[in-house]
Amino acid sequence: MKQGIVRLVGLMMVWGFTVVGAQELVVQPIPGLPRDFIRGADVSMLAQIEEKGGIYYDAQGKPQDALVVLKDHGINWVRLRLWHTPRSPKAVVRDGKIIANKGDLPGGGNNDLARTIMLAQRAKKLGLKIFLDFHYSDFWADPKTQTKPFAWKDLGLNELTTEIYKYTLDVIKQMTAAGVTPDMVQIGNELNNGMLWPEGKIWKDDRDPQVGGMSAFIKLLKSASKAVRDADPSGKAKNIKIVIHLADGGNNALYRSIFDPIVKEKVDFDVIGLSYYCYWHGPLSDLQANLKDLANRYKKELLIAETAYGWTEEDGDSQGNVFKVYDDEQGGYVASVQGQATAVRDVMAAIASVPGGLGIFYWAPEWIPVEGAGWFVGEGNNWENQAMFDFKGRVLPSMQVFNRVYDTKPVQIVPVRAEPVKFRTAPATPVNLPSKIKVEFNDGALRLVDVEWDRHDWSKETSERVFLLTGRVKGASLPVQAEITVSKKINLITDASWESGKLGEWKLNGPSVACFVENNKANARTGSWTYKYWLDKPFKSDLSRTFKNIPNGTYVLSIWAMGGGGENSIKLYARDFGSGKTISVPIVNTGWRAWKQYTIPAIEVTNNQCTIGIYIDANANCWGNFDDVEFYLDTK
Repeated sequence: MKQGIVRLVGLMMVWGFTVVGAQELVVQPIPGLPRDFIRGADVSMLAQIEEKGGIYYDAQGKPQDALVVLKDHGINWVRLRLWHTPRSPKAVVRDGKIIANKGDLPGGGNNDLARTIMLAQRAKKLGLKIFLDFHYSDFWADPKTQTKPFAWKDLGLNELTTEIYKYTLDVIKQMTAAGVTPDMVQIGNELNNGMLWPEGKIWKDDRDPQVGGMSAFIKLLKSASKAVRDADPSGKAKNIKIVIHLADGGNNALYRSIFDPIVKEKVDFDVIGLSYYCYWHGPLSDLQANLKDLANRYKKELLIAETAYGWTEEDGDSQGNVFKVYDDEQGGYVASVQGQATAVRDVMAAIASVPGGLGIFYWAPEWIPVEGAGWFVGEGNNWENQAMFDFKGRVLPSMQVFNRVYDTKPVQIVPVRAEPVKFRTAPATPVNLPSKIKVEFNDGALRLVDVEWDRHDWSKETSERVFLLTGRVKGASLPVQAEITVSKKINLITDASWESGKLGEWKLNGPSVACFVENNKANARTGSWTYKYWLDKPFKSDLSRTFKNIPNGTYVLSIWAMGGGGENSIKLYARDFGSGKTISVPIVNTGWRAWKQYTIPAIEVTNNQCTIGIYIDANANCWGNFDDVEFYLDTK
């Protein structure tokens, strides 16, 4: 936890372990926030975690029902996903032993109707409202996977249209009979490319060259929607709100491409649901712009159906995590308890600012690391550092955000820390210092601020050395520093770590779905970005960059690499430098974060140009990352 972000007030010792005590969380109130604003939580993993021995603790360090803890911290709704007949899509083998057969329970919550009703009954007893999430699948449904239930695998479009109506109607009637009629229902999960593939898929691809298209998707939506209306026990036409939910909450073009035809064809629904994870879906400004457009264009209510952020970069089990620290050109959030709270607060403020903004659902705040409660049978938890309980089940202070947004007194948001910015320059050569840098504030957010630098006589920097140049944030007392390296070795690659988030002047010959820049600090040697490769089938690629009008002489090329291994070949190479030959060095990856530097030490450029590159010949599911590439004239 970063100093200056959260003030530790006390620690308690309970049953032999340390419990995080009271902490002064910085939460800027959201003025005028309605009391019925949705502050929801998707708790679909809860039952499986409890079955496998997971225990939750309240702020006093006492064992407590997670739902009670959530309610005490301001949660007023729960979201529950529903799988048709949870089943593993394949057999699972570990260490030569079958631990699950195809068709067995898959893990990930095992969210059948009985379990969903049980969780809904527990929530309703606490006065929480119910949001039902139909996946229309036996396992996870998302933008990349919308697999039909096994029981429907041989059905065509017309049969699926009938079956989705019958199934949706029956589920809601069974929930009503159990005393837990859902207050809101989403008909499908993250429907960026339709549902019930291939019949309900909108756009064809290599996996499904023949699809039903938009008309088929709309037909299925209308059938599911009618079932919700017909099942409503109140007899009122719209007592149960109907949600249509997409991912990529900052992608306005996507939302228009889906909702324009849906609205034109008069699909009956009430709410547009969005998933928004800043580290996947981009800056908050993109979400805000999309929300504003959707509100004006469709006159529907709006809901953040999923959001989350990490409270640490640490891993609570051996699975590895999907979370990436969000840090773009404009700002971001620290991976801390405070940063998590502010990331959630900012999303709440965004949805509250638009007409019809209903609220948010935090995804899986209860998903702590417990053996046997992973995303898939035999796998671990890739989400635990985004939960709102720590790795031992103790509630985090960040959960206070759901109550603290109603505070009446604004808090002072001030800069508290600035990482040194780094520059490299030749002797006696001035550095073009930035007028703005990103600074960490006491609410855990990173923001651009204006800075002033001390004057410096660059003409006197004639020797190679590293020194710190100081400055300060304008209007504040916070000092800032620039780490300056004076060196004759000047890297010709200006974006050596891909921190721009772009390939830039590099040219990719190969599948862009397999080779791309990735923003994931856990997979980076320095900074947050790397050049990443992964695909679930074999591929070949060549990433190259050509330098022209460079001085002749001896050059050095190097790169850092790490990955899982198993490729047919990876090579760092240089060519077209005057000899007619290609020089290369093999790259062999040996594991995650097992970084190794590979160097071609003597490239004799005689024609004032050179092309460098990374060649990959990979088998299916091979993966790796490259970082910190250098190409410089050796002046020794």
